[in-house]
Amino acid sequence: MDLDVTSYFNIVYVSQQRLWTGSRINKNKKMVEHLQSSGVIRSKKVAEVMETIDRALFVPEDASPYMDSPMQIGYNATISAPHMHATCLELLENHLKPGMHSLDVGSGTGYLTACFAIMVGPEGRAVGVEHIPELVESSLQNVQKSAAAPLLKAGSLVLHTGDGRLGWPEHSPYDAIHVGAAAPEIPQALIDQLKPGGRLVIPVGNIFQDLQVVDKNPDGSVSIRSETSVRYVPLTSREAQLRG
Repeated sequence: MDLDVTSYFNIVYVSQQRLWTGSRINKNKKMVEHLQSSGVIRSKKVAEVMETIDRALFVPEDASPYMDSPMQIGYNATISAPHMHATCLELLENHLKPGMHSLDVGSGTGYLTACFAIMVGPEGRAVGVEHIPELVESSLQNVQKSAAAPLLKAGSLVLHTGDGRLGWPEHSPYDAIHVGAAAPEIPQALIDQLKPGGRLVIPVGNIFQDLQVVDKNPDGSVSIRSETSVRYVPLTSREAQLRG
């Protein structure tokens, strides 16, 4: 694609407005404005991306898409609340610049992977990994209805079926890695696939969980800090997840 990132963003935003009803766009925008007024979103870029990717396209049809709450998406999986998506986008913003590579582990309905794709643009790479094949198939359909559809067609956004605990080595190293389920400890494979200077955001813990921010230093060592207490479904095998 021979578009600079600004031109691409403008095109997809205009096409989004033409495709979707004004009322739904306004509701998505109001969700973003609420997150801004409450101090969750401070970045103009994060606000623009969350306005561009309509959350309603990535939740079950009978759900209330703009409610600030996690939602069941089937297969004992959830989509995180909008404030958690915003928090993770803010934490990763400097590692989601145009041309960078990102990995979304437990990509679910594809929402956050689509946001990553808009941020890294057509010259970057946004990879989603989900171990439930049915969710991968539905997430592809969701993305195709969204402003990120051209990036999916061009191959800069890809969604794979696989065990996210192992990452996705093919497109590593990654500037940004996000994990959408809580691990008992940080998987070494994800640290290995993180680029020096890159950042991993992952919920860690069992009953008590913290959202941990892992920065890989230029020498390959890592620095870890806890951002906030959270509550996520566990990062586990496909079989254990389906057993619930």
